[in-house]
Amino acid sequence: MHEFQPGWQFASDNTAGMCPEAWAALAAANTGYAPSYGEDRWTARARALIRSVFEHERAEVYFVFNGTAANALGLAAVCRSYHGIICHESAHVQVDECGAPEFFTHGAKLMPVAGAAAKVSPSVVLQALERRDDVHAPKPRAVSISQSTEWGAVYQPAEIAALSELARAHALILHMDGARFANALAALGTRGVRAADLSWRAGVDVLSLGGTKSGLSTTEAVVFFDPALALQFEYRRKQAGQLASKMRFQTSQWVGVLESGAWLRHAAHANAAAAQLAAAISQTPGLRPLRAVEANAVFVELDAAVAQAMASRGWHFHRLGEAGYRLMCSWATSAADIDHFVTDLQRASSVGQSARLQRQ
Repeated sequence: MHEFQPGWQFASDNTAGMCPEAWAALAAANTGYAPSYGEDRWTARARALIRSVFEHERAEVYFVFNGTAANALGLAAVCRSYHGIICHESAHVQVDECGAPEFFTHGAKLMPVAGAAAKVSPSVVLQALERRDDVHAPKPRAVSISQSTEWGAVYQPAEIAALSELARAHALILHMDGARFANALAALGTRGVRAADLSWRAGVDVLSLGGTKSGLSTTEAVVFFDPALALQFEYRRKQAGQLASKMRFQTSQWVGVLESGAWLRHAAHANAAAAQLAAAISQTPGLRPLRAVEANAVFVELDAAVAQAMASRGWHFHRLGEAGYRLMCSWATSAADIDHFVTDLQRASSVGQSARLQRQ
């Protein structure tokens, strides 16, 4: 048995390996010969499964290598260079994609707005629309939201519908960055919410459906619920270098997790692990999560000395500004991971408190 090693367990849900179902499906697809560029049976099956999950047989589904491409190309399909894209100031498209949305739209301007829990509300969208409406400013064309948000909050169907209603009234497209869509769906699914209720039924036009954070590797999907919006998207994807020649190795993974139900099962596990982690942290004197756990993220405020002590023990995690330190759980998060992390955190916090008392 290997000795436990602190590391990247909570730095991101990207740091875990591939889930067993995706790995097995990938290996099973690695036999014989198959048509290139998505003309294979795995790609056809993956598209059919995604359409079935979303209960939308007319949805257009395209596969790309990563979330940046899914977001940027999805927005580029509906925006021109003089358009504006309203998003939260902490949104991934705003702070973590190196200008890719602007690059692939050939200049569309991101219009960041504020909002609690990194959510975009109809009121702030309306404020952004009312700032200016002349030809000297970008013409708003899309609203982009993240599900779940960068601060771990989950949009309810009614919240999405309210944004969609406002978007429709102003001829705007509603785009969703669904890097953690599975976690949001798992969080709400116990109340009977379905994938369709969190997407097209609530008014989402374009969805970037996350695979990487669900235990897949180098595969995300761009889903257009209005087929007209996907006009010639295959050319846009090819030009961007996002068309895989051996696409079966992307799409077989989707088949593996969707046919087995692992997609939602792993997301539910990650959410439950986050709840367990938050509860354990709350048992540490002087510490508590900064916000309720809604999906698979836990945010906590730590003294710099405590954070440094955790780093010296080998733990890696990130600070997201005013949101605090972020701890992400994944399909692979184990009870041992949580126990070891919280034990070290309690020790570091105890040392930090002793040092503060001595200074006083």
